[in-house]
Amino acid sequence: MTTAQRLDSIIKSARKIMRKDKGLNGDLDRLPMLTWIMFLKFLDDMERIEEERAELAGTDYRPIIEAPYRWRDWAAQADGITGPDLLAFLTAEKAERPDGTRGAGLFAYLRALRGDNGRRERRDVIATVFQGFTNRMESGYLLRDVVNLIDGIHFDSSEEVHTLGRLYETLLREMRDAAGDSGEFYTPRPVVRFMVAVTDPQLGETILDPACGTAGFLTESFLHLERQADTVEKRRILQDRSVMGGEAKSLPFLLAQLNLLLHGMHAPKIDPGNALRFRLNEIGEAERVNVILTNPPFGGEEEAGILTNFPEDRRTAETALLFLQLIMRRLKRAGRGRAAVVVPHGTLFGDGIGARIKADLLQQFNLHTVVRLCEGVFAPYTDIPANLIFFDTTGPTRDIWYYEMPRPEGRKKYSKTAPMAWEEFAPCLDWWQDRQEGERAWKVDGQSLIQRDADGRVIACNLDLKNPHALEVEDHRQPLEIVEAITAREREIIAIMDDIRAELAEGL
Repeated sequence: MTTAQRLDSIIKSARKIMRKDKGLNGDLDRLPMLTWIMFLKFLDDMERIEEERAELAGTDYRPIIEAPYRWRDWAAQADGITGPDLLAFLTAEKAERPDGTRGAGLFAYLRALRGDNGRRERRDVIATVFQGFTNRMESGYLLRDVVNLIDGIHFDSSEEVHTLGRLYETLLREMRDAAGDSGEFYTPRPVVRFMVAVTDPQLGETILDPACGTAGFLTESFLHLERQADTVEKRRILQDRSVMGGEAKSLPFLLAQLNLLLHGMHAPKIDPGNALRFRLNEIGEAERVNVILTNPPFGGEEEAGILTNFPEDRRTAETALLFLQLIMRRLKRAGRGRAAVVVPHGTLFGDGIGARIKADLLQQFNLHTVVRLCEGVFAPYTDIPANLIFFDTTGPTRDIWYYEMPRPEGRKKYSKTAPMAWEEFAPCLDWWQDRQEGERAWKVDGQSLIQRDADGRVIACNLDLKNPHALEVEDHRQPLEIVEAITAREREIIAIMDDIRAELAEGL
């Protein structure tokens, strides 16, 4: 078998064993279990490589994980610790260890790891990761069978790491599908790749995703920068001060750490708190970054305490608009900051508070490009069309270029089983370098989109502009799809009306 086939076979066999365990209910239980087991094997293989390098260099090496907690101490022997003894070693605060002594259980030991001299390093990441992991398997014998299978993966082979990276992305996608309504943290890889490619982060710049989910944007950015890191000093810059994120939900937070570690980042910097928890006017230059790439949550609602962090006339129930304000605040000024953001249609056409926020964007920033995606790109959890907006701090906005992505050839829309492909962005990438108006592209005067009343107050700012070159096309959607799309639009309108009602109430 090829490496890809062998790894795929190992993981399928491990998942088949896990289905027999009564403590695991579906993939949302099984996949995190499989992840932490693979993670510990990965760590041990990386430790072996670093030990060999230190020996060749004649230097001392302090292991990240000490004996008898290393994978090689308790997992590598097929006939090693198993059954109730294995479960106790993993989960108990105090347990008999594989070497016959008593001490902290494995998880308790890992959660207590700390870096040297207060500097964040891989030990801190491991401790953070295992704060949120628990063992849900009830059979230590089935767990031993899984461990034995994972021991067959060799992370000291670059080919296996590369292949497993792709397999891991498949697992993340499956977890999104299993999560249902909780799965909003996955952005399709072609969309991520396109946004990173045209934003083109450079080594030495700081890149942020304040709502990073499982770290798709951060991973792609790290790989993009890695191609530029061709010296020891550049690699240090890449590892220490390039990529950072935030994720408030516990499961994607943990998966983000592992995703970045698996792709080569030594100590990922992921903030586990809500990125909106800071007062907007207290965010200063020290918190600003060069590049923000993100797909912030939309359609949600933040607690009242979060809303007080925003100016009174910019408070809204729509999470996407709160994140848009945060992104604007966190970009470096004077042309040194740029952003690429996924936003739903409602953000473009909404009035009221939304109009004022968009007017801020056009007046203070240069919104230079809007790429309009069609329905189904974010299937299966929403069919609402989304947009990619690109802006920088060279503002104010002059011309806004629009580019409309075509529907998939021969189909009404994208779907879970027939998703968008990277190759479909090729015409847009060509256009990006040499912009001309045409069947798919047009431009408008940005400032003309801001409408004001007689007193100069912003009353509308509609960015939801239709393609003037497109012919009227027949709607081929099924009746139920049309009804669902109308219902979704109505919900957005109701949210806008709630904002207006709140404003009017404040004025009484």
